[in-house]
Amino acid sequence: MRFLTCLLFVVSGAVCLVVPAAADAADQAAVHLDAKVEVQMDYLLYLPKDYDQKKAWPLVLFLHGAGERGDDLNLVKMHGPPRLIEEGKEFPFIVVSPQCPKGRWWREFELTALLDDVIATHNVDEDRVYVTGLSMGGFGSWGLAAFSPDRFAAIAPICGGGEPRSTRNFKHIPVWAFHGAKDTAVPLERTQAMIDALERQGAEPKLTIYPEAGHDSWTETYNNPAFYEWLLAQKRVAQED
Repeated sequence: MRFLTCLLFVVSGAVCLVVPAAADAADQAAVHLDAKVEVQMDYLLYLPKDYDQKKAWPLVLFLHGAGERGDDLNLVKMHGPPRLIEEGKEFPFIVVSPQCPKGRWWREFELTALLDDVIATHNVDEDRVYVTGLSMGGFGSWGLAAFSPDRFAAIAPICGGGEPRSTRNFKHIPVWAFHGAKDTAVPLERTQAMIDALERQGAEPKLTIYPEAGHDSWTETYNNPAFYEWLLAQKRVAQED
């Protein structure tokens, strides 16, 4: 039997604090939770020219930085592929660019739900799904690779960082990371630590350091055709046990 204890404290009135007594070990029972988590997210969706003429297209998930959070999708167009698309550039892949609400960071389970929905409703080549992002989105890219290591063909985090121990989850995924040597917002060491951890796992990640760049190491990256050529050349490989 469980008992409730009521304590009275006289401060500026009476307060009743209900404290459950310790549960008897004999009361422990197995319980199963079966609940659905609701995910709501606004995002920009770009479909390539002649989209309907192919059964499967590569998909790039782009994660913006902290400055573009909010409820105005125009903010997402400030940098990266969404900006280039707005300027008239055409890409040979689907681009999904979600917006993170103010006061929040990227949540892996929400991004996974977004990808699940887009893949279920569009012509996506599931062996050619990529994630890239800048600053907060760079952190999100590292985190999402660790969360869903069997989904991505490659990741390209820019001026972000992560938990080095998590690299054991995605050592099989091709990585090309970017950082500015003079970045004072997110030190280069944050990316270098992830690269070093991957190399200790036997992986061969690529790292580009811009000697004169500060925090903005994304403009040069996303303007470089070689970046997209490398990305699209990668295909998903099975994770080794």
